[in-house]
Amino acid sequence: MTTSAPHTAAAPDPLAPSPAAALAFADGTLLRAGRPHRVLAGSLHYFRVRPEQWADRLARLAALGLNTVDTYVPWNFHERVPGEVRFDGGRDLARFAGLAQETGLDVIVRPGPYICAEWDNGGLPAWLTGTPGMRPRTSYRPFLEAVGRWFDELVPRIAALQAARGGPVVAVQIENEYGSYGDDRAYVRWVRDALVARGVTELLYTADGPTALMQDGGSLPGHLAAATFGSRPDQAAALLRARRRDEPFFCAEFWNGWFDHWGEKHHVRSAASAADDVGEILDAGGSVSLYMAHGGTNFGLWAGANHDGERLQPTVTSYDSDAPIAEHGALTPKFHALRERLAAFAGPDRALPEPPADPPLLTPRTLEVTRRAALLPALRAAGEPVRAPAPLSFEELGQSSGLVLYTAEPLLPPGRQELTVTGLHDRAQVFVDGTPVAVLDRETSSFSVPGTGARVRLDLLVENQGRINYGPLLGQGKGILGGVRVDRRLVHGWTMHRLPLDEWGRQDVGRAASAAPCDDRAGFATARLTVTEPADSFLALPGFGKGFVWVGDTLLGRYWEIGPQTTLYLPGPLLRAGENILTVLELERFGDHLALTDRPALGPAEEYVETFG
Repeated sequence: MTTSAPHTAAAPDPLAPSPAAALAFADGTLLRAGRPHRVLAGSLHYFRVRPEQWADRLARLAALGLNTVDTYVPWNFHERVPGEVRFDGGRDLARFAGLAQETGLDVIVRPGPYICAEWDNGGLPAWLTGTPGMRPRTSYRPFLEAVGRWFDELVPRIAALQAARGGPVVAVQIENEYGSYGDDRAYVRWVRDALVARGVTELLYTADGPTALMQDGGSLPGHLAAATFGSRPDQAAALLRARRRDEPFFCAEFWNGWFDHWGEKHHVRSAASAADDVGEILDAGGSVSLYMAHGGTNFGLWAGANHDGERLQPTVTSYDSDAPIAEHGALTPKFHALRERLAAFAGPDRALPEPPADPPLLTPRTLEVTRRAALLPALRAAGEPVRAPAPLSFEELGQSSGLVLYTAEPLLPPGRQELTVTGLHDRAQVFVDGTPVAVLDRETSSFSVPGTGARVRLDLLVENQGRINYGPLLGQGKGILGGVRVDRRLVHGWTMHRLPLDEWGRQDVGRAASAAPCDDRAGFATARLTVTEPADSFLALPGFGKGFVWVGDTLLGRYWEIGPQTTLYLPGPLLRAGENILTVLELERFGDHLALTDRPALGPAEEYVETFG
């Protein structure tokens, strides 16, 4: 099979922006309509914010002193099923861009197709990366053909929003930090050509880390080369200007905070540290985009994961990222420190809007919990079984996220027997005849159980904890990718129950919660929340171990007692006046009650500033 890129557009390299483009550059200066200009941007991802709150969060960006909002576009969020592309509701990119324009903000769009963003699978659909032999982010023809079909849906929508057509979009990014991944320059050019062929005429740019290695792999001649970093702006500016003397200095992501992994501390960055480095970028004549200006939330199961070479590092539900605008919209000390620096560059004809008040919060309260269906019986009843000789992966089962319950009945000889699971991605709770016996982590895991010469019922409840979003392990499969052995003998004859929790609606959740009698260990539980006027809150689950929470038919996200976060943000738009049902799927240990609080608990803080060596 050929691996050459299909022809997309007759675009010369280098390629100059269209004369009608809103942004251009000359002699090291960024221009807007021929006049010197600075992009003062902030990242705000529409897919991490409830659509009812878009206007509020955009207004807060404007009050911060920004003139631009930038957002990624996650392919897997819009095309969960091949061929079923959605741009409605919380996926309505055009509405989000329109609200930004009404707020007085320009828009930068970062369409990928890969976005990283600590988002599941870096935004690539699992149905694509799970295709045998797939080579993502390369000139591999099947990958390019899939991207081309997606771009056929996406890019004309972005093109229609461009400034040249009266819209707010002033720039579009080519791929995303490609120099941190590979050196297939033909692929990066193909992405550029694919954008141009589908109507993009505004400024195109690349964004990569501030090292020669990364800039070599990701930048393209003739297009603005931006940098992404969290410290040492003087060194980044020197590198870019040495390589591209005629280009303006643009920090396309300034990491004024950082994200969190389960089991680690909550990463923070002081307001003074962030403001000082932003001030240095601006004093050097640069443009900047704050990553994140407002982080939002990894609702559902959209949080990604990293891998440090030894272990998986799943990302938490919160994407607060210690941003100047907190997860629930509150204005932090970092907001005011950055606003003070940015105000000097707003321009003489642009007075900054007054900072809005923090959003209202519900009065704290305790919610009584009713224990419902026991864990394993409820999960077995939740979906039709799939049978196969060997365990099937999530991808083979046509499932992206959630849980799979694997069941077999191996014969165990008398005595203590060693059982081994190979290729476990990511975590398994092991039950023998209904009794929990072990919790296993990735790759190769073993446990021992007593045998009597009879068959036992072996259940492995496997959780996908988030697909890797960065680095060479992008696109790895989930589930049991190898097999299960008793000593050297493989276990065959498996039944699998698909549990795509993030695809469940109200009826699915209700049916599972009532599918079996309760027990005192784990399973489903419900609580009732009555409100007169909906408002934001934070949900704590004291005494609970690990699981998932739905509000009505919306999966709020994961919780896990190992932290760092111990509350989940509950947006007011998910509530209705009157009674609301909260449903908990607890995997390990029930607590006695739920609690609504008026502040987040994101965990013990640790100062963190990302620095390239």
